[in-house]
Amino acid sequence: MPREKKLQAPQQKEPGQEAAAILCEKMNKKAGKRADQTPRSFRCKVNDLFRAFSLNTASAVGSAWAFIIAITVVVVWAATGAMFHFSDTWQLIINTGTTIVTFLMVFVIQNTQNRDGKAIQLKLDELIRALKGARNKLVDLEDLSDEELKKLEKEFRRLHTRSQETDTHIGKTDSQR
Repeated sequence: MPREKKLQAPQQKEPGQEAAAILCEKMNKKAGKRADQTPRSFRCKVNDLFRAFSLNTASAVGSAWAFIIAITVVVVWAATGAMFHFSDTWQLIINTGTTIVTFLMVFVIQNTQNRDGKAIQLKLDELIRALKGARNKLVDLEDLSDEELKKLEKEFRRLHTRSQETDTHIGKTDSQR
């Protein structure tokens, strides 16, 4: 079985290369773990690549620098309007560019949202299972129908109201002492 080739992290760490060095280290760790496992299917590899791409892209695009770059592109585009006589082609450039970027970002954002949602659900499920007295039927709440969720919501509203009444009653009792 051929040995996994290690990625080389950049030697000099300039501001932009620091993140690349961290990414190389993470990828090398994952590659080392996978070397001992059975071969993965093509679909799994593609999913892993897209997940890594989505996380990195979402992180980069969600930064202040990405916003500054986007504002700069729009300002430069607007400033060149007079030079191109505000032509249809000039307008088509920004429309096409923003449409393509928006279309692609929908998939990136959806992927990161799906992963975040799953991770949060798993963490909440673990907390429900670990808490003594918690109802384990709430673990798979996301699989319930809309009607079942509405019933539970009403039940929790009722419990909340009852809890507030109890807290108010206790507060009055404490203040009378």
